[in-house]
Amino acid sequence: MPTATSDPLAQVIALLRPRAIFSKGISGAGRWAVRYSAFGQPGFCAVTEGSCRLAVDGETPVVLEAGDFVLLPATPAFTMSGLEPAPPVLIDALQAASGQADPQGDVRYGRRDGPADVRQFGGYFAFASPDAALLVSLLPRMIHIRGVPRLTELVRMVGEEAAQENAGRSLILARLVEILLIEALRSVPRDAAQPGLLRGLADDRIAVALRHMHGDTERSWTVEGLALAAGMSRSTFFERFARIVGMRPMEYLQTWRMAVAKDLLSAGTVPLDEVAQRVGYGSASTFSTAFSRHVGMPPGRYMRRAVDLQPRDSGSLRPPLM
Repeated sequence: MPTATSDPLAQVIALLRPRAIFSKGISGAGRWAVRYSAFGQPGFCAVTEGSCRLAVDGETPVVLEAGDFVLLPATPAFTMSGLEPAPPVLIDALQAASGQADPQGDVRYGRRDGPADVRQFGGYFAFASPDAALLVSLLPRMIHIRGVPRLTELVRMVGEEAAQENAGRSLILARLVEILLIEALRSVPRDAAQPGLLRGLADDRIAVALRHMHGDTERSWTVEGLALAAGMSRSTFFERFARIVGMRPMEYLQTWRMAVAKDLLSAGTVPLDEVAQRVGYGSASTFSTAFSRHVGMPPGRYMRRAVDLQPRDSGSLRPPLM
C-alpha cells in the first residue's frame, strides 16, 4: 500500500464501522432544560434555526447558533437548554435507549405552542468495531463546528434515509455516516483539537509518520525510521509525537496494529499467519504472544468469541436525543 496516499483519518473511521441508529427533529421554546446521563455512543446535532445552550461535562459550555454542528464521539453526560435559566428535566440515557423514546414526530422541549426559539436535527449512531473505545480515545471528546453548511445537509440526509424503508437503506446510511464523520473531523480547526489523531494530522511532520504507520503496517518500523521519514532527529520526533498525539510513537503503532488485527480476526475468515503478516509480525507465534499481552487472550480465542458475538440485529437500539 503506498504510504504517500494513506489517509489515517479515513482508515480509523472505516475501522470504527459506524452505523446510523436514530435521528429526528428537535425544537425548544421558552424556559426549558434537559439533562442526559452519560450514554457512551456517538451523538450529533445540527442547529437549523435559533439558538440554545449546550453544557457537556468536562467541556466549556457553548451557545449553539443556526448553522452549528456538534459531534460527541462518546457522548458524556450533558445539559441542553434554552437561553433563559430553567431547572433541568433529568433523563436516564440508557433507559431512553432501550426504546422509551417516542419514535414518531419531532421532539419539543419547553412551551408546546407558538413558534420555536431553536430547531435542530440530531440523533445517535453506533460503532460496530470491537475496539471502538480505543479508537474513539484518539478523537476529541467534543467537536463544535460553525459555518459548514455541508454538515447540516448531511445530517438531514441521514434523517431522511433513516425514516424510510427503501432498498439499500442500511448501506446508504453506513456510507452517509462515514462521510458525516470525516467531514466533521476534518473541519475541526487546527488549533482547536486536543492531543490525538487530529492534532497529529494537522502537524506536517507528524502527519508524514502517521501516514507511514497506517499505510504500511507490515513494515518493521522503528522510532529512528519514522523520524527519518518525518525529516527529524530521533529525540525531537519522539518528543513532538508524544506531545501532539498523546501517545509515544511505538505505543501508537502497537495500538493501531492491534486494532487492525482485531478487525481481521473478527471477520473469522483470515488465517492467523496472514493476520500476523499484515500487522507487521514475522511469525504467528510472535504475533500471538504480543496479541495475548495486549488484549488478554490469544488471537484464536478472540476470533471464536468475536464470531459468536456478532450481532444478529443491528437496528434494535434506539438511543436518546440530544
